[in-house]
Parts: sequence; structure tokens; C-alpha cells
Amino acid sequence: MPNVVILGSTGSIGTQTLDVIRTLPEFKVLGLAAGTNFRLLRQQIAEFKPQFASILSPEHASALREEFSIPVYSEEDGLEEMVTDPRCDLVVAAMVGAAGLKPTLAALQAGKRVALANKETLVAGGHLVMRYRDQLVPIDSEHSALWQLFGGRKREDIAGIVLTASGGPFYSYKGDLGEVTIDQALAHPRWNMGGKISIDSATLMNKGLEVIEAHWLFDFPYDAIDVVVHPQSIIHSLIRLQDGALLAHLGTTDMRLPIQYALTYPQVQKSPVKPLDLAALDGLTFGTVDHERFPSLRLAYTAGREGGAKPIALNAANEEAVWAFLEGRIKFSQIPEVVSEVIQAFQGKSFPTLEEILAIDAEARLQAQACMGRRG
Repeated sequence: MPNVVILGSTGSIGTQTLDVIRTLPEFKVLGLAAGTNFRLLRQQIAEFKPQFASILSPEHASALREEFSIPVYSEEDGLEEMVTDPRCDLVVAAMVGAAGLKPTLAALQAGKRVALANKETLVAGGHLVMRYRDQLVPIDSEHSALWQLFGGRKREDIAGIVLTASGGPFYSYKGDLGEVTIDQALAHPRWNMGGKISIDSATLMNKGLEVIEAHWLFDFPYDAIDVVVHPQSIIHSLIRLQDGALLAHLGTTDMRLPIQYALTYPQVQKSPVKPLDLAALDGLTFGTVDHERFPSLRLAYTAGREGGAKPIALNAANEEAVWAFLEGRIKFSQIPEVVSEVIQAFQGKSFPTLEEILAIDAEARLQAQACMGRRG
């Protein structure tokens, strides 16, 4: 019976992971870690009866300890205790943002298998995380698709990889992106996701982070990683063979499929998700990214190629700008402007330590706040 710790259990990936586990009786939830959603975490603890849990608020942690008589942490160190516990077999890293890097590294260093949904972990610390390549299985639908397409195929047979992007809610939008509302930006046409990733999808930064993630996971240069807009989100990724042929992974638009694959890997088990009905599809269409209207993807390519502090600063500045937009402090179109200004102050080429990564992250956040302050 595999014992699972879920980091980010109340978020979109976390709740869907628990939905999958409900259909996999051989899995046991050992630990649950949430951010601020006390009510949902309380319900999850009551249903899954973990051995320990974590939540940011000390007051909420105290209340849960008293109610359920289990250890409930509220400090960052508690996450590392959870993922390194000897009883833990698998960690689902579904926290949002760079905060997932330290506990993910701690789990890997302790020899745990990690189902990785936190793309920011690889963006900020890919050179550290990939030391533990054999312990990783990706959850992102695009990278899960590539993982399956690669199979036992020889690396030299593959010329490049293609990530598909839905285009988000504004791919065909003709209006002024500086005037779009928060509700418009959150209204993703295909996927049901949390706030931060929904905004990243709308700016196409999410696809930029996935490009950097793919670079680390599959060891391809950035010039061999392409992005194509595919509004139906049926094809999740493709690999381009040396002879020019393309192999595509098609699947229902449901994150429970890649989550289950990551949990049960290398086995492939029957899923409760309705299989894809090809005859019912209206058609599959493709388009190019408009880099002038959506500069975030270009910024991610640039930061990834230059490496060093650049990707760390890119991610940190983007997180701060996204939260500022969701709080109504900046316009949607200002998100990539803030990111662009911040990353110019940081250097590339080096491979920073974990301590240096955390320092760069903190400095980039300060610079992003100052940049937004100057914008009023």
C-alpha cells in the first residue's frame, strides 16, 4: 500500500489527486499540506485520516491538532518532515510557486519518488532537481504526454518536441488586453485550474514555464522545443522524429489522467475518466503564438537560454505580478512588463546553490514590488 504525501492538497491538482486516490484503494494518504484553505483541509483530514498535516496559519494548525489528535505543522520545516518521513513512499508536489522547491528537493534527497506538478521547482532549480532524474514522474499534461511518447525510444531518433497551448481566454480576443478584467482572465476555455495558473495560461507564461520544465526533464536545447496553439487541448504534446514525422499524444481534457499515470507509473491502470471519442470531435486546429500580444512566452525562452539567475527572477517576478493583478493593483498587460524589467537586472550562465536560489528569488520579488510601485 503506497503511502502518499500531497503538497498543495486543497489546490486544483491536489483535490484531483485525492479524487483519483478515491478510485485506487491500494493507496494510503499519509500527509496533507495546504496553504490557507482551512475548511477544505479539515474535510480532507476527516475523510482520508492522514498521519499528519500542514497549513500556513498557526491558529488553524492548532485547531486541527486539537480536533484530530495528529501532528499539524505550520512552519516550512514541517513540510520537510512530512516528505522525509520513513513511511512516505510517494510525494505529489502540487504546491503553487517557488515555495515548492525546498520540500521537493528534501523529498528527492530522502529517496522518495516525486510526482511533480510544480513546474516552478524546475524553473528555479532544475539543475538541482535533475540530479534525481530517476525519482521523478511529471504530472503536467504536456510533460506526462511526452514521458509516454518517449517510452523506450532512442534519444538520437528524436529531433525535437512540441508543446501544445490552448491559447487561453484571449487567443482570439481583439480588444485591449490592458482593460481585461480579473474574471475574464480567470475564465479558461478548457481547463479548470487555480487562480495563479489560470492567469499564467492567459498570459502564456504558463507555457513558457513548461518550456523551461521540458528542457530540464527531457534534456533538449531550447531551439528544439516548439510551442503551437491548439485550442481544443486534445493533443497534449508531440515529438518530432529525425525524418520529420510527428508522434502525438491525444487524450480527454482531464487532469485526472496524467495524475493517475504519475501515481501508478510504470503501470497503466483503467481510469474512471471517460475515454476520448474521436468521432465526436468537431476537428483539431492549430495556430501560432502572437509574441507581440503575449510576450511572456518569449521572455521565458530568453531566461531559459541565458540560465543562471534569469529563470529564478522570471518566475519570482511573475508570481508577484500575477498576485498583484488578482488583487487589482496592476493591469493584465503590465504583468509581462514587470517581468521583463526585473529579469534585466539578473545575470545568467551560472548554476546557483539552493541558498543562492532563495536569495535571488527574494531579491526579484522586492524588485517586482518596486517596479509595480513605480507603475502606480
